[in-house]
Amino acid sequence: MALPRHFVVFILQLILVPLAFNLCNASHGLKNGFYRKTCPKVEAIVRKKTAEFISKAPTLAAPLLRMHFHDCAVRGCDASVLLNSTQNNQAERDAFPNQSLRGFQVINGVKSALEDKCPGVVSCADILALVARDVVSMIKGPHWKVPLGRRDGRVSIMDEALNLLPPPFANISSLKQQFASLGLNAKDLAVLSGGHTIGTAHCFSFSDRMYNFTGQGDTDPTMDPNYIAHLKKKCSPTDVTTIVEMDPGSFKTFDEKYYTLVAKRRGLLQSDAVLLDDIETKAYVKQQALTHGSTFFKDFGKSMVKMGKIGVLTGHAGEIRKHCDFVN
Repeated sequence: MALPRHFVVFILQLILVPLAFNLCNASHGLKNGFYRKTCPKVEAIVRKKTAEFISKAPTLAAPLLRMHFHDCAVRGCDASVLLNSTQNNQAERDAFPNQSLRGFQVINGVKSALEDKCPGVVSCADILALVARDVVSMIKGPHWKVPLGRRDGRVSIMDEALNLLPPPFANISSLKQQFASLGLNAKDLAVLSGGHTIGTAHCFSFSDRMYNFTGQGDTDPTMDPNYIAHLKKKCSPTDVTTIVEMDPGSFKTFDEKYYTLVAKRRGLLQSDAVLLDDIETKAYVKQQALTHGSTFFKDFGKSMVKMGKIGVLTGHAGEIRKHCDFVN
């Protein structure tokens, strides 16, 4: 159901809490070709298995990409988002912001295929990073080299996901602070937001922009009125089930059209629209819109590599899970 107003305020307050963990540490141990001797065909296996799923359900690309980000934003890129809750612990996976994640079966399918060929070698955290790259390239997006060597964490706490994942209604100051705490800058924010060129969003994640922006029954003045009228035909004020394309017309294809929409004040989420509230992020949006994404693909690969190094466990830290859903 839709988020109560007091819960929205609560989450906004939590988002400003400093990170409890040092997630900005250097990526010691990550390198290209990490599994060259221990599992030389790792990338081919991951790509083949992922392609089997995406060919049947291309809409899984967006939640799988988002899964990697949601993992890295909490405790670093350690596959903690994949862990199931237990009788004694509610895990990140069950936090409200993660309820829209799908594709866990893809990760498990890839892990099973790798365990057949290279048992106990490839981490679930590395699988997440590779799958995120592969699903993007499979829907006409960029391809980048993924440094590997991550190990899996043993801890996953629901409240940490509630505290640390940026909500769709965050303002630009909150977003920049959140990204900075992860070692990512304003350009990374603008670039990674471009991931919204694929996927969908529930009406309740942006309904306030159409019906009750300041609590007075008003609309968001920063949103194109014609777009608001269009969205109202799809979403009623109390709609909690309907989903809307993030990038109308090409939401299954990874392209630069997201920036054209944001520049025209047609970004679906408030967190998209506020990119126009900062000099640096606005300049990036305008540049990609005017040049038809001249540097977007290259930039996206660089920012994804940077994000994939957040708070990684390497060496003897953590473990290599046998099953991604639970610790060894």
